Amino acid sequence: MKQVLQGLKDGRTEVADVPVPQPGKRQLLVQTSTSLVSVGTERMLVDFGKAGWIDKARQQPDKVKMVLDKVRVDGLQPTVEAVLNKLDQPLPLGYCNVGTVVEMGSGVSDFAEGDRVVSNGPHAEYVAIPTNLAARIPDAVSDDEAAFTVMAAIGLQGIRLADPTLGETVVVSGLGLIGLLCVQLLKANGCEVIGLDFDAEKLELARTFGAKTIDLSTSSDPVADALGLTGQRGVDAVVICASTDSNDPISQGAKMCRKRGRIVLVGVTGLELSRADFYEKELSFQVSCSYGPGRYDPNYEQGGNDYPLGFVRWTEQRNFEAVLGLMADGKIDIKPLISHRFSIENAADAYQLISDRKPALGVMLDYSSTPLNRGMKTVSVASAAESSLFDGPAAPKVAFIGAGNYANAVLAPAFAATRAQLGVIASAGGLSAYQVGKKSSFSASTTDLDSVFEDTSVDAIVISTRHDTHAQFVIRALNAGKSVFVEKPLCLHKSELDEIRAAYEAANKAGPGPVLSVGFNRRFAPHVRTAREALAKKQGPKAMVMTVNAGAIPSDHWTQDLNAGGGRVIGEACHFIDLLRHLADSPIKNASMSSMESQCGDTVSISLDFEDGSIGTVHYFANGSKSFPKERLEIFAGESILQLDNFRKLRSFGWPGVRNDRLMRQDKGQRAFAAGFVEAVSGEGAPPIPVDQIFEIAETSIQLVHDS
Repeated sequence: MKQVLQGLKDGRTEVADVPVPQPGKRQLLVQTSTSLVSVGTERMLVDFGKAGWIDKARQQPDKVKMVLDKVRVDGLQPTVEAVLNKLDQPLPLGYCNVGTVVEMGSGVSDFAEGDRVVSNGPHAEYVAIPTNLAARIPDAVSDDEAAFTVMAAIGLQGIRLADPTLGETVVVSGLGLIGLLCVQLLKANGCEVIGLDFDAEKLELARTFGAKTIDLSTSSDPVADALGLTGQRGVDAVVICASTDSNDPISQGAKMCRKRGRIVLVGVTGLELSRADFYEKELSFQVSCSYGPGRYDPNYEQGGNDYPLGFVRWTEQRNFEAVLGLMADGKIDIKPLISHRFSIENAADAYQLISDRKPALGVMLDYSSTPLNRGMKTVSVASAAESSLFDGPAAPKVAFIGAGNYANAVLAPAFAATRAQLGVIASAGGLSAYQVGKKSSFSASTTDLDSVFEDTSVDAIVISTRHDTHAQFVIRALNAGKSVFVEKPLCLHKSELDEIRAAYEAANKAGPGPVLSVGFNRRFAPHVRTAREALAKKQGPKAMVMTVNAGAIPSDHWTQDLNAGGGRVIGEACHFIDLLRHLADSPIKNASMSSMESQCGDTVSISLDFEDGSIGTVHYFANGSKSFPKERLEIFAGESILQLDNFRKLRSFGWPGVRNDRLMRQDKGQRAFAAGFVEAVSGEGAPPIPVDQIFEIAETSIQLVHDS
């Protein structure tokens, strides 16, 4: 299917062929009929992509600080690579989509196939969207009209915060699409409206919708003009829909307001406020958040958990429905707002139009000219020469399931550097698989997960999906006779571990069969290999301290959920349990954990006793500063000490034969691990991690969380 993408590195707009997405739980698969370009927002994305490095940095000072912190901790080269990798991921454009439901995911009961719906889906021939971000379109509303619903809902939420009453006078500052829709919404609410803008045509449109207007390009004193239109009383509220760096819209709005007036910012402006303007009149100022309550709440948007009507009257979905109701009643006139129309194939021309700053309001993308193929779940992303670079009898074929940030930045490049053939890469949404597949020269991308397991030419599957899917995918792969490289953790529960163990034993019952590895890459870091070789020459037990400055993540993030992510001990601290087990070279005899009292319980100390008498402690802390290195390992043995800082610097204290060493760049062993796994799948090497240790680490991690 065709989808519009925006490059952040060079600003290029691309209409790409990507796989049709799969609807997930409580999601709808919608075949698009039309979509609306948000000229203001999407122009900003295009401009950002076309900007140079300095301009990009100026626009995102908070990101610059993060980059500088990373340089101090990880070094220049890894930081540059991380930034380039982020910019190399094109963004899907668009959030005003109209189409017909053609398929439903599990748990959907409030929609049916054939429903016409509006959603915040992107510009694509098919979109998979959560039910709470969609609304059914009344028969009296055309597709073109419905495409303006999301934009109108943004304005409506700002108006709700301004809380206008019948007969009040409200200023709308900025008469772009949202501003002109706000004019009509306020008139429908029985308000007097004053529109402000520099554009004569937009001012004329506002007047046709019943507003009084002030032309900012000719007015010498818009504040005096507004006061004059209200008999010197001042306006009751100001809704700012402008997009500018200037502080003028807020300053003017404050001076136009009566005492205890309200100002709501829907657009983007400078925010240098005058205390005197607000203090003397006791003005209120509020920033409106997108479509309304529920926005950016994953439990609402992705989980499908609606807010009770009695407590939250207007959610983002109910705002959509309110706008559609007004359209059906003829209270909002959309036709004068449509200025341009392009087919989806020519979407790049639409973005050239808005990038050139040519006059435009409602720019529509039409999908009727292309033959839609709902079954196109797999698309080629690399040429035959690229995809068969290492083709040969000894080159195993590797497929990927999951195409998130880690797969994109680390795993795919690591496997691309081996002699394996990179086959298909799969993701439920399709776009991420397309992006990673194209970047790392996979042969194809797909949303058909079943086809990956059924493909007899695939020798191994790399699994890099959400943690709660790992166990089921590992078992399916083993049952299909395929080797597995699963990003940590192996699983989340003891019952899953038992099933995986049984599947592995059955697959290897007749002799050496599929290889099973978990992404414990730190074993293969060059400094860890040096430390392991040095420890082999020491007699007696070791004492090890692993300090992890993990950093805080929100308590509602999916990784903190024991059923979705397993929590941070099972999900990430397992890395370091494995590392100490590897260096001790002895089974874990006892494991215990102390946790600092906190909302997430992700600041912990884990104590490990090994059968050879060695001891180890993992301090996994989420309450530190990002300016401090993330990982430090200290090994005490035979009156000698080794210290490894952030997998870049190794220091030796009284350890004969080990010299201090500093790498030019951080190396956590991912590429060496991928190469070892490929060799094992080829039958030319042993499994990189003994399977009994994989099961041991999984069991220990699960026991620490569920028994503590």
